[in-house]
Amino acid sequence: MTETQTNRPLRRGRVFPEIQWSPGKKAKAQAERKEIHQLCWPIFERLQPELIKTHYNWLISIEPESGTYIIEPDMIAMMKKIRQTYPGKKNFIFTINETGVSGTI
Repeated sequence: MTETQTNRPLRRGRVFPEIQWSPGKKAKAQAERKEIHQLCWPIFERLQPELIKTHYNWLISIEPESGTYIIEPDMIAMMKKIRQTYPGKKNFIFTINETGVSGTI
């Protein structure tokens, strides 16, 4: 039995090369994320000691303008609830643990 070979060209690079952010746009988005994080962090620090006892490693989404928050154990459920509760608003997601960070570096 002989093996068939494909003559398909290898595609390397971005999936959508026409969508490129300029360095200025990247810096603006990063500054916006940092600003939202700085607004949400004090709220998280205030809530963390009481929530860590009952909701360890759950996710908390904080909306910086109103200070309201959503707690969910699952990221998919969290994203659905965020879209329903805060349509079009920016928020920040923390993990309820000692550091507030999810994952490892």
